[in-house]
Amino acid sequence: MIAALSVLGVQYSDLFIHFFNRFLNGLGLGLHFGFLFRRAQKQHSVQVIVGAQCGNAVLRGAHVYAAGILSASKWMKTGDEVSVFSDIEGKCRRGAVEFDGAKVFIGNGIAELSRSDIFCTNSPIKGKGIRMTEPVYSSPSFDNMLPGNIFLQNLPSAVVSHVLSPQPGERVLDMCAAPGGKTTHIASLMNDEGEVIAVDKIANKVEKIKHNASLLQLKCIQAYCFNSIKAVLREPKGLEPGLGPPFCPESFDRILLDAPCSGMGQRPSMACPLSLKELTSYQPLQRKLLSTAVELLKPGGTLVYSTCTITLAENEEQVAWALKTFPCLQLEVQEPHVGGEGMPGAGLSLDQLELLQRFDPSATEIFDVDANKLKLDEDLVAVANSDTIGFFIAKFLKKS
Repeated sequence: MIAALSVLGVQYSDLFIHFFNRFLNGLGLGLHFGFLFRRAQKQHSVQVIVGAQCGNAVLRGAHVYAAGILSASKWMKTGDEVSVFSDIEGKCRRGAVEFDGAKVFIGNGIAELSRSDIFCTNSPIKGKGIRMTEPVYSSPSFDNMLPGNIFLQNLPSAVVSHVLSPQPGERVLDMCAAPGGKTTHIASLMNDEGEVIAVDKIANKVEKIKHNASLLQLKCIQAYCFNSIKAVLREPKGLEPGLGPPFCPESFDRILLDAPCSGMGQRPSMACPLSLKELTSYQPLQRKLLSTAVELLKPGGTLVYSTCTITLAENEEQVAWALKTFPCLQLEVQEPHVGGEGMPGAGLSLDQLELLQRFDPSATEIFDVDANKLKLDEDLVAVANSDTIGFFIAKFLKKS
C-alpha cells in the first residue's frame, strides 16, 4: 500500500521503488519499500487491545506506543510475548483486564512496559508500549528515515500531481492542501519555480504544510489558514488584493482540489465510523469547493478534482454535476493513466468515463503468498502496482 516516495523532493512510483530496493540491497542496507504480504502467526495468551487508529498505524509499520493501549492482560510484564488486537468499534474500556468485543488480530510483539507501568500511574504515558516483531503485514516503518530527502505517498496521490502537470513559473492553487504531500510534489515538479499557494482551514495542519515545505527546501510554497469555500475576493472594485486569500477571480493557471471526502478508499481501515448523515454531508461541501475552483481558474487553465473515496456520489456524480453546471468545463485526457476508468451510473458517456481515473481496491487480486516465493521482477511490480488505496481523479479544462 505504500506506493510512492520522494527522493530529494521528487516523487517516484512503484517501478522506481522496485529498482531503488535493488540499489539499497546492493549497498547492503537491507531496506525494502512498498510490498505487503499476509502472514499467519501463533497467538499468545497475553493480549493487548489498542484503538482503531493505533491499529491502522501498526498495519502501516508502526510500533504500539503506550498512549494507544486500551487494555492488557492482568499479569503482563516487561519482556512478555504478546498478541495485539484492534478494538474496531471503540467499545473497549481503558484499563480493562479482558475484552470480548469485536476485535481484529494485528500481530505479535514484545511488551516494553508492564501493565502497571501503563495503567497504574498518574503521569502522562509516553514511549513505546509494544515493540512489534510479527505484524500481520510486512510493512516496514519509515519514521525519521532520510527526512528532507524522502516523502512517502500512495501511488494514486503521486499520480494526481503528474495529472495536474504544473509547469515552472505558473501560479498553482492547492485548495485543501494539508499535510502537504501533493503541495510539495507540485512544487518539485515545477523545479521550485513559480508560485504554489496551499490553503487549509485548520491551523495546525497549515503548520504541517510549512514544515514539510521547509524540510524539502522548497521556496515557492506559500501556506495559508483559510476556508477555501470563501477564497474568491468579493470586495468592491478598486481595492488591492493581498498576497494571501481571498484571491481575485481567474487568477490561477492550475488548481488542485483534493476534496474533503468520506475517505472510504483509505487503507488499512478496519471499520467505518461514519453515520449515514456524515456520509452524505460531503457532496454539498465538494460542490461548493468546485464552484470556487471554477471561479478562481483562468480561462485555458486546468482543474484536477480528486478524492480518496470510492462512492459514486462523491466522484462520478460530481463530475456530471460540474459539467452540467459549468458549461466552460470539459474533461481532459489524464497522463499518466494507470488506474481504471470511471464507474457507470452517473449519466456520463462511455467516452467521458474513459477520461476518468479510478483506483478501486475491490477490483484488485489479493496476493496471499510468501515474500520469498516472489522472485521475478514482473511479480514484484505486479504486486506493487495492483494494491493501492481507493482513489478517484478527474481532470478539467476551463474553455476560453
